[in-house]
Amino acid sequence: MAYRIKIVNLDTDEVMMDAETNCVFAAINDKKMLQSSRIVLIDCDRTTLLSTYTDLQLLEYELSVRNPTIAISRARDAVSDMFEKAKAEENKLPELKIDFENLEDRMVRLTIHSSRLGDAVLTNDASKLYYLSAFEGGYDLWVRDFKNGSTRMLSKLNKGGGALVMSKDGRNLYLLSGGQISKVDMNSGQLKGMSYNAEFEWKKPEERAYLFDHVWQQVVDKFYDPTIHNIDWAFYKKEYARFLPYINNNYDFAEMLAELLGELNASHTGASYKGGGSSSQTAALGVFYDETFDGDGLKIKEILEKGPLDLTSGKIKPGMIIRKINNQEIKKGQDYFQILEDLSGKRVMLTIYDPSAKKEWEEYVKPTTYGNQNGLLYNRWVKQRQEMVEKLSNGKIGYVHVKSMDSPSFRKVYSEILGKYRNKEAIIVDTRYNGGGWLHEDLLHLLSGKKYAEFVPRGQFIGEDPFTQWNKPSAVLVSESNYSNAHGFPWAYKELGLGKVIGMPVPGTMTAVWWETLMDPSLVFGIPQVGMKDNQGRILENMQLEPDIKVTNDPASAMKGRDLQLEAAVESLMKEIK
Repeated sequence: MAYRIKIVNLDTDEVMMDAETNCVFAAINDKKMLQSSRIVLIDCDRTTLLSTYTDLQLLEYELSVRNPTIAISRARDAVSDMFEKAKAEENKLPELKIDFENLEDRMVRLTIHSSRLGDAVLTNDASKLYYLSAFEGGYDLWVRDFKNGSTRMLSKLNKGGGALVMSKDGRNLYLLSGGQISKVDMNSGQLKGMSYNAEFEWKKPEERAYLFDHVWQQVVDKFYDPTIHNIDWAFYKKEYARFLPYINNNYDFAEMLAELLGELNASHTGASYKGGGSSSQTAALGVFYDETFDGDGLKIKEILEKGPLDLTSGKIKPGMIIRKINNQEIKKGQDYFQILEDLSGKRVMLTIYDPSAKKEWEEYVKPTTYGNQNGLLYNRWVKQRQEMVEKLSNGKIGYVHVKSMDSPSFRKVYSEILGKYRNKEAIIVDTRYNGGGWLHEDLLHLLSGKKYAEFVPRGQFIGEDPFTQWNKPSAVLVSESNYSNAHGFPWAYKELGLGKVIGMPVPGTMTAVWWETLMDPSLVFGIPQVGMKDNQGRILENMQLEPDIKVTNDPASAMKGRDLQLEAAVESLMKEIK
């Protein structure tokens, strides 16, 4: 079937092309011919119509259909597609070509700070890098200018992370953080919130059914053991799916997922619901109270070091009584916590009574959060053990506690072992109550030094090598509470024969986890994806670590302030350094 293509100048109506053809095309070398022109498709019956386009370089589209109306419609779509492709081609960036030869010699550092890095985007011309970076607090927006070599904080966000997206034209930067979208001024760093409205029909039961299938399938695809511990995983899917019609909230749904994942008999798994809690928080005064006191008020038994009452004038002492908080009396047997609601960080007046001097006065303090108070309690616990070791060893042994298997904990342990404890004869490394992370190799390297030289200017000893490793006796404390990498480290410490492991057996939990937040962000579940295998081919997961010296901390001894595991470690090391 023949068609005729006709090109007409819009300004003069001059026919620039009129030819009969079996295909619609425009392949004209003279680009000007197509500018400001109307392209008209005409069939044998003189049916006309198409559209108007400008600056078109190439048009070619085969028509093989018999229906003129369909032909015209398809031709119109083809012209539109060709036009859009031509425009996209004009805006297309040059093809990126990477020279892989000697690539390792051309690596450069993009940021100048060592920090926790979040998302990052490059400008289209690669002249600037915008990135999210966190040091001690939340994430802030930084910009690195490669042309002048400068780095500056563009916006103080203090957010919990986020995603950066640059517009296609490279003129605008957008930040998604905390469920909010903001437009960022790329020069000043000012944020402007963007509102949006999106409606959809939320079918919660169907969504839970999908998420259930998703969690089940993720275990199939990602569980560290492809046999899934030789259990019938398909059977459990069927067994637990029957509960779905009776679940109407995410708290119960998370509990059901946790039960399902519990059938794996593995660590680093389970599910949890993270719903919104109360916005009100009770403040803390950083005090132990005398539980035997039988009068009105709160009798102080101990004041936590660096707590709210420790940072006052120094007049408040153990044995004194807090009678009022902001002029509200504290009666015997009554709940006083509500008086401290939402008062953390605020100026609060305490009425203090000193029984020995029979005097009462007001003192202003700033209560803290229970999170901060837990930190004070941890520091108190560590300091008590440092003092125990110092006393029991007559100053010969040092003590460090590895709070978590992370960088801040390692920096503290490293500085203490090679700092204030460098001249000690032995060191105790306590990993009890450590929930894991990834630090075993760093700790093993730190504790595995072997002396090979001394520094002796004019015959005077001033040090020895290795200078950045501990090369004297050590022992590691463990307990039933050790988890994940806090199982892997003492296992490797024992396997390498670096010293004795002392305490209670540690559950075999050395795997690497992947926690996934589901499409409903209130739901999170985990899968252990990476197992650890020893030189005998045994997987450490579910392989309990037995200590060299088994000691339990019974409650009666703990109530008396004793730490039997710590005492056993001191005793063992004292025999070794004699």
